[in-house]
Amino acid sequence: MNKGYNGHKLKEMERKGELVMLNVKKVSKIYEGKIAYPALTDIDLTINEGEFVGIMGPSGSGKTTLLNMIATIDEPTTGEIVINGHNPHQLKKEALAKFRRRELGFVFQDFNLLHTLTVEENIVLPLTLDGKKVKEMKQKADDIAEKLGISSIMKKRTYEISGGQAQRAAVARAMIHGPKLLLADEPTGNLDSKSSRDVMEMLEAINKKERTTMMLVTHDAQAASYCNRVVFIRDGKFYSEIHRGDNRQAFFQKIIDTLSLMGGDAHDLSTIRV
Repeated sequence: MNKGYNGHKLKEMERKGELVMLNVKKVSKIYEGKIAYPALTDIDLTINEGEFVGIMGPSGSGKTTLLNMIATIDEPTTGEIVINGHNPHQLKKEALAKFRRRELGFVFQDFNLLHTLTVEENIVLPLTLDGKKVKEMKQKADDIAEKLGISSIMKKRTYEISGGQAQRAAVARAMIHGPKLLLADEPTGNLDSKSSRDVMEMLEAINKKERTTMMLVTHDAQAASYCNRVVFIRDGKFYSEIHRGDNRQAFFQKIIDTLSLMGGDAHDLSTIRV
């Protein structure tokens, strides 16, 4: 079984001229309490610039813990996380906030849009926090809205739009500042089949056109089938990984097969849909 990336593999990538965007090195997370709980144990993960990687596993496998540490929301107990050559966990509070705002983009299951703002105001929020000029913000918002097919809803409030449109708006907000790494946590979890497919096709298109590096945490095999490869975690440890190749349908089936081998409760996995 594949044991993840080691130092030799990293050197091989560097020789080929591939830029490593994310390097998770021997990362463990132990939550202290009456009984110490190891959420992750010795995880190695490397994602190259421009890759689209899915993380899957049963509930409680540690995939959200991993995402939270890469997102700098949580800190590893041991090991190191390097994003675009920097270890954000070594930064002071203000520098970390700036790093998170400029280098990372976030897309969540529940959209996290502010209901008091219009779609456009939500999208430009990261630029507002960075003190950009209004004219520049408007131009960037218009450009990304056109790319993502949401120009017609820019003046609407979030309660006036569909779930699929809300997730597109959330993706636009995550992308407007040109992040190096986009982190998506169950982005299709609240969407119907068609909206889910639309959002995943959009993320795949952004990944190909903009070369944005993406990491997707999901229960949904259909969503995962849009990735270049999927890494599986079970009981806080690396389990295996599979690569997509040319045929998404065959990849989808491989994902289903791997999930069934891993076990876990039926409710851990979204309804199977192609």
